[in-house]
Amino acid sequence: MALTHPITPAQIRAGRGLLKWTQGVLASRAAVSVVTLNMIESDQVAPRTRTLASIRSVLEGEGIRFIGSESEGFGVMMRPRAGAEESSRGPNPRSESPKKTTSRSMRAAE
Repeated sequence: MALTHPITPAQIRAGRGLLKWTQGVLASRAAVSVVTLNMIESDQVAPRTRTLASIRSVLEGEGIRFIGSESEGFGVMMRPRAGAEESSRGPNPRSESPKKTTSRSMRAAE
């Protein structure tokens, strides 16, 4: 699998940020150590191609898209998830309002 360009440390951090993931979550899913991911994100080490491919694969699998070029710069964007379009329109006025639930202790006190 040929990559158009290697992903940058900033893109990895930005992708994690869009997903609201900690380094621990991404490291676990990409099967790398948190220390390794931290060193990659802080540009302290030149990562192996296989490691970057694993990180990229996990992030892309969650909807992160790596964009840009050497001449224009690099960035990330997140594809909308399935069903996100409907939820972004707000509640359906025809839907029933959720039932009010009362805990067992609240019912006992009534």
